[in-house]
Amino acid sequence: MKIINFFKPAISVINQLKYPQKFVLISCIFIIPLSLMMYLLISEVQTRIDFATQEQLGTLYLRPLRQLYPKIYQAQLLMANPNLSGKDQAQLEQLKRDITDQIKTLENLDNKIGNKLLTTNLFKELQDSWRTLEENQKLWSLQTQKVYSSLILEQINQLRFQVGDQSNLILDPDLDTYYLMDTTLLKLPEIHKILVDILLISQDISQRDQQQLTPKEYWTITTLSGLLTNYNEKLKRSLEVSFNHNPAGNLQPKLGEKLNLLTDNIQTLNNGLSNIIRTGDTTNIQQYAQNAELNIQQSLRLWDLTIDELDFLLQRRVQGFMARQLFLGILVLIPLLIVIYLFIGFYQSVMQTVNSLSIASQKMIAGEMNETLYLENQDELADVAQSFNNLAVALVKANQEITSLNQQLTSENLRMSAELQVTRQLQKMILPNDRELSEIVHLDIAGYMEPADEVGGDYYDVLYNNGMVKIGIGDVTGHGLESGVLMLMVQTAVRTLTTNNETDPIQFLNTLNRVIYDNVQRMKSDKNLTFSLIDYYNGFLSICGQHEEMIVVRSQLQPDSKYHPVIERIDTMDLGFPIGLEADITDFIGSINIKLNPGDGVVLYTDGITEAENHQGEFYSLEKLCEIVKQHWHLTASEIRKAVINDVRSHIGKHKVYDDITLVVMKQK
Repeated sequence: MKIINFFKPAISVINQLKYPQKFVLISCIFIIPLSLMMYLLISEVQTRIDFATQEQLGTLYLRPLRQLYPKIYQAQLLMANPNLSGKDQAQLEQLKRDITDQIKTLENLDNKIGNKLLTTNLFKELQDSWRTLEENQKLWSLQTQKVYSSLILEQINQLRFQVGDQSNLILDPDLDTYYLMDTTLLKLPEIHKILVDILLISQDISQRDQQQLTPKEYWTITTLSGLLTNYNEKLKRSLEVSFNHNPAGNLQPKLGEKLNLLTDNIQTLNNGLSNIIRTGDTTNIQQYAQNAELNIQQSLRLWDLTIDELDFLLQRRVQGFMARQLFLGILVLIPLLIVIYLFIGFYQSVMQTVNSLSIASQKMIAGEMNETLYLENQDELADVAQSFNNLAVALVKANQEITSLNQQLTSENLRMSAELQVTRQLQKMILPNDRELSEIVHLDIAGYMEPADEVGGDYYDVLYNNGMVKIGIGDVTGHGLESGVLMLMVQTAVRTLTTNNETDPIQFLNTLNRVIYDNVQRMKSDKNLTFSLIDYYNGFLSICGQHEEMIVVRSQLQPDSKYHPVIERIDTMDLGFPIGLEADITDFIGSINIKLNPGDGVVLYTDGITEAENHQGEFYSLEKLCEIVKQHWHLTASEIRKAVINDVRSHIGKHKVYDDITLVVMKQK
């Protein structure tokens, strides 16, 4: 029982849906989280692909950027010699052209991917610096050349750092590629710079007649030697980490020999520099310069190979991620397709059973009561089919009984319809007719009553006796036969009391209430009614009893010598109590008196008018009723009645009429 209670919300939801809706709901609940999980997995893999692709852009940019370094440094070495030979001058000019071409190549690349690496501004600065140096020949003095070449090298370094930052290279998650990036982006460029500085200072010393070290040169060589030792060790450690964490196994065979050759030669060079620092002997300085130049070439070759292998690993990573993405897609798609296939088969099976049941039931509705259902199912739906067959047998018998009952009900309905028609006719017959109303000398009176059903619960009457006019209006709760019978009781009681010359309004209403109360108790009904009694005599109205507000219309003479109606609304809430609720309502009854002048009058109504709805659910309202009465008050009572009823019907339109509509218009002549 607890398990059933736990599943009650789910059962309630499923029971509200048709089979297609149930399958769609279950499919969505199943597919949406699966699709979300699939999306998150593929998105994560795609993020890794995008990350590696961005790194590939970095290596793509670093290649032409790497080509600039040796050319700038070679130009710097040549410019460091104040006595260039013709051959050296020609080599310098060729280097300028090569640098210009290389910058052009870099410009084309920056136009394609500079917006992704945010390198455009830095490249423009580099390009402008080189263009200034190239186009202004006056800048090609020795010192100016050194300054500009250093500036360009600094701008190339800034560009290199920007590429590393924006291409994700410095954030690489794998050890082998991370340390390759570190080698490419940091270690080899710094080693290359140190070697060039060593070559420059070696050339300066070898070109002097006196090769004794100056203090500045001593400290410069000492600093360069220390930096070279430090970076040489870091380079070796970085690449060894890459070798040891390289699943592809490509780094050690491709880079190991070149790394050992470079680091060993750098160590040999550094030993020579240490000897100079220790002894101050610069005899072999030219040899050290040659060693430095050899190491520069070896570092450039290692640099190029490192970029190639980094590119290879990044491409391999992208391909691996793409293969993983494809594998995930296939891994999820194949079971999903199988589930969808079985799900559709299950749906079709259920719908075939449902359609078979529907066809069989339609045949039964059409009168083929012997219809039975046969299914191939071996599941619970087969039990449903058996139950349906049992039901069909029972229905054959029940149909015979229902046919007999229908014949009886038809006869009974005809009888009740005739009785309702008689009651409706009785209600119409007891309403005051035009001849009776026209006999009232001082008043112009018109009435209207239309029930919402065959029999209404609204009441109105106009009685004329010994020069006194008595008008009653009431609204029994609800409508239909019971309300209509109570309305007839009220009409009979009012006419009886009037015939017996009961003139005291309090005694009149209390007696009427007692009669209705006793009958309601005998009927064991919960009906009651609001009821107002209006006595007219010689231009005065006396009003008592609780009902809707009474509309009093005054035809006041205005400065333009014309009568313009003014509306007064009299609340009857405190003048009585609903009839039939309590045995004695004497203490609740009150009355007010109103003087009518010629042309004045009153309008009585039930809430079937003020609460009449249109198709938008808007009430007709008391304000609208007052406005229509005011506009047509110059007409006769019958014409005013017609104008009001027409306006109410226009408001209702084709909407359903929910309550009885009653209206009484009285004008003093």
